[in-house]
Amino acid sequence: MSRGDRRASRARRLAAWVAAGAALTAGASACDGRPRGSGAAPAASASASGRGELVEIDLTASTPESPAAGLFTAPASRTFVGLVRTFERLRGDDRVGSIYVRLGERSPSWAQVEEIARELAKLRTSGKRVTCHAHSLSNSALWLFAEGCDRRWLSPAGDADAVGIAGQTLHVKGAFDKLGVQAEFLHMGRYKSAAETFTHERPSAEAVESLGGTLASIRDSWRTSVASARGEGMASALEQGPFPATEAKARGLVDEIGYESDALGEARQAAGTETLRPGFGPRAAVGGGFDVAELVRILSGADDAEGGRPRLVVVPLVGSIAMSGGGILDEAGITVKPVTRTLRKLAKDDSVKAVVLRIDSPGGSALASDLLWHEIDELAKKKPVVASLGDTAASGGYYLAVAARHVIAERTTILGSIGVVGGKIVVGPALARFGVNAVTVPASPEPGAAARAAWLSPFESWDDPTRERVHAQMRAIYELFLDRVARGRKLPLDTVRQIAEGRIWSGAQGKERGLVDQLGGLGDALSRARELGELDAEAPVSVEGVAASLLELLALDGPDDASEERVAEALGRLARRRAELDLLLPAGDRALVAPLAPMLAGEVVLAALPFGVTVR
Repeated sequence: MSRGDRRASRARRLAAWVAAGAALTAGASACDGRPRGSGAAPAASASASGRGELVEIDLTASTPESPAAGLFTAPASRTFVGLVRTFERLRGDDRVGSIYVRLGERSPSWAQVEEIARELAKLRTSGKRVTCHAHSLSNSALWLFAEGCDRRWLSPAGDADAVGIAGQTLHVKGAFDKLGVQAEFLHMGRYKSAAETFTHERPSAEAVESLGGTLASIRDSWRTSVASARGEGMASALEQGPFPATEAKARGLVDEIGYESDALGEARQAAGTETLRPGFGPRAAVGGGFDVAELVRILSGADDAEGGRPRLVVVPLVGSIAMSGGGILDEAGITVKPVTRTLRKLAKDDSVKAVVLRIDSPGGSALASDLLWHEIDELAKKKPVVASLGDTAASGGYYLAVAARHVIAERTTILGSIGVVGGKIVVGPALARFGVNAVTVPASPEPGAAARAAWLSPFESWDDPTRERVHAQMRAIYELFLDRVARGRKLPLDTVRQIAEGRIWSGAQGKERGLVDQLGGLGDALSRARELGELDAEAPVSVEGVAASLLELLALDGPDDASEERVAEALGRLARRRAELDLLLPAGDRALVAPLAPMLAGEVVLAALPFGVTVR
């Protein structure tokens, strides 16, 4: 079969795939993560006339880091990569005079909002007028409004949730005790508190110190940015809410109260035009809905390749890290086989001059993290690799980042957590209450043989010798992690030890400690990669590695395995699994425990961010 025939065949299969997937994904959106941070006048350029084309940026839907953040959640043009590229084009388009931003009820993640606010501010500085409207304002949206908008509108029945930043940790030890379930865990690193979800009824002093210090740094960035843009009066109001729309205006959090039609009317009048051109969002996609042509390009690996023209590639590494996909807790995640295939392909492709890894991961399997570290390191020996850290790049997520040759993070990124945790959940005592007993019969007559052979069993606790062996295994992996960081960041090993211990840091704190090279976002990473790869600003940018994640999610072996029957069967299986899981654990909460998934596959040692931490 010729290459063209194969693409046509894939296109036919994709059409069936998308049609079947529509029922599964209708109304679905990717989860948002964490938000960035009467006074001074807005920081808008005095030359902003607003005359020229009026372009709409629709942020009411999520902007996932990867097209595979949810099954066909968005085509690549509507991911965060697509949004950043849209901002790049608008800055250089002299025909555009005004931007109209629709936020709806959206609460962007901390790292994303930091970059969006900065990009909108750049548009204002270039002389373009930015009008923004929201139905409600979260902590993060208030930052976007303050720094990114000339005119800020809020719906009459809306509110401003200016309530300050806090973190929540989830603990189930009390329930375990009542059920008779035991949590058998060890950890390397004083602050490595991942297992405290199961072993503590409240966070330890070390966990509070680590999380509290990171939150304080994020709060400082948030308040400082708002104060710089709008004055200390607005910054001081950020933690006094929530406020109804009228009080939000009185306190300077918004300029006007009105509906979207009112804000748009003002923007049209200022621009001197009734025409509104969609620039980003659902209406910007041709025909709306699923962009089948774009999905074909992604699955064929030909997106923006343009016949071998020198290009820049973005590889989204999003979600928990595991050896293989399709587990009960993961959506697609970062899995070894498909990511390895993508990285090796890029290493061999002479048209690829530089690679940006967009990392948003709390970690997971220590083994998978190290295997992927090796593949990234091999790629970086052949061409420039820049890591752009999103909302979270902690533990295994940071493990991947240190293989890149340049690391960029937002001030509000959560990173670090250099440490490991290991263990298992023991249900034997709980079952014994109901007369269910597990008995291990070893082949060896030697003392302790049964305990060693059953070390992964969920029915028996570790004896002391086995616990010592697990501890030794974890120590070896921890030392390997420290060495990877020391080599990648070019830091003395003793320095890394001091900033490791499983402690999390904000991007700002990480920059001070040498864990990142530069503060900034995805746009800065693209610029740095172009510079290192000697690419001009017009070089194509493609998003790759997504197809493999989708196929892994559906447990298919590859594009040639994606027959209509196989895809329909896989979609049905996935729909049933998600429906059952939704009854037990809402989709928004699954990300909190997804790093636990490798334990269900028999792995004991994890490089994972503390489970159950939500920053609001």
